[in-house]
Amino acid sequence: MSRKDLTLLTDFYELTMMQGYYKEGQNETVVFDVFFRNNPSDSGYSICAGLAQVIEYIKNLNFTYEDVDYLRSLGIFSEDFLQYLGGFHFTGDIYAIPEGTVIFPKEPILKVVAPIMEAQLVETTILNILNHQCLIATKASRVVFAAGGDSIMEFGLRRAQGPDAGLYGARAAIIGGCAGTSNVLAGRMFDVPVLGTHAHSWIMSFKDEYTAFKTYAELYPDNCTLLVDTYDTLKSGVPNAIRVFRELRDSGVPLKKYGIRLDSGDLAYLSKKARKMLDAAGFPDAGITASNDLDEYLLHDLKQQNAAITSWGVGTNLITSKDCPSFGGVYKLAAIQNEAGEFVPKIKLSENTEKITNPGNKTIYRIYEKDTGKIKADLICFADEKFDAEKDLMIFDPVSTWKKTKLVGGTYTMKEILVPVFKNGECVYQSPSVMEIAEFCKAEKDTLWEETKRLFYPHRVYVDLSDRLYEVKKSLLDQMSME
Repeated sequence: MSRKDLTLLTDFYELTMMQGYYKEGQNETVVFDVFFRNNPSDSGYSICAGLAQVIEYIKNLNFTYEDVDYLRSLGIFSEDFLQYLGGFHFTGDIYAIPEGTVIFPKEPILKVVAPIMEAQLVETTILNILNHQCLIATKASRVVFAAGGDSIMEFGLRRAQGPDAGLYGARAAIIGGCAGTSNVLAGRMFDVPVLGTHAHSWIMSFKDEYTAFKTYAELYPDNCTLLVDTYDTLKSGVPNAIRVFRELRDSGVPLKKYGIRLDSGDLAYLSKKARKMLDAAGFPDAGITASNDLDEYLLHDLKQQNAAITSWGVGTNLITSKDCPSFGGVYKLAAIQNEAGEFVPKIKLSENTEKITNPGNKTIYRIYEKDTGKIKADLICFADEKFDAEKDLMIFDPVSTWKKTKLVGGTYTMKEILVPVFKNGECVYQSPSVMEIAEFCKAEKDTLWEETKRLFYPHRVYVDLSDRLYEVKKSLLDQMSME
């Protein structure tokens, strides 16, 4: 199986449902929404990532002879259905929010409009891709925010849950704001910066620490960061690093990108002590990099303690999103097209209020404050609804309906954020490069209020329903309660 062939990467019941639809002659066009119910890590926002891999999956979606033979061997699928699978290709439409966009709970981040057999098949893989990359991009964004402008290197490959998690997690981390990754394959595949220093084993393999530092510095004088905590950070590591830096400078070798790395101990205390030692020796521009089980919360505390650290290596807690290891995206039926070509809204009920779905064929408008460019709210509405930003607009919380805000015409702007990706099975969207997405994501985060970006108890962005959508949802709920 090639890397691109993910056709059988699906839950078994997707195929059994497909066969059921096939046998019943049931293949009407439907709308499925991908959305999530809560931001991970109690964040005030999330970051959309993974669309390029969804596109690649859909483009390569077909059942090979080997796939069909395997399914035949299971003894549950009929020969006529297997022949149908042999000629299968995606013919529907997909709309999605572009990668790097800030996103919020309850709104569709991707919408599939396709015959139900096709729409059913793609559920699992789309969720697998988006749930993972949105999660890691969001975690990376939080880590980057906590660093307050310092550079973050993602280096969690060895702790990731398998090669793909390490590879696409690195991609998502770059989108979220990391400056580079230690993952060389990710660097090659996605054309992103690869970064790194050396391990303790390098130091231990030499007769002494000084010799190890000197050898490394002579090999990489233009990018020389020395790991100083193998034996004793302040008594041995930093003094030996200073000795090597001085010898390089005295020999006429220009010191461009250089410094030390701390990987253990009290990083706040050690970094401040090391900073004084480096400054006193005449190396005020030497960087101090830190690693050692970091996350956004520890970074926040270290910054509060004025740690003298200029860049950070973040591994396990980022690549696994350790405190919140799942994104929780779901894929729900929202509408079925009738014989007249109209989409009939469908709703899922639940005793848990937050699990009640929003019905219909929908889109999303992002509302910005005109003067600041900051996000005021997102408005979910039917796909055919249009709005005039020059007119007053009343928005309200769809749960606590008494919470209302009147937007005065001319004081706000609106932008539809669901864009066409596939039309009639053909891709109509060109994915930007990962570094372009990262730049876009940086600009997207500038549209958030500072209160939404904070790590603790962030302000929540409102995601509202249009009047028309709210009334249809209320009508369906009333109808269901009377049956």
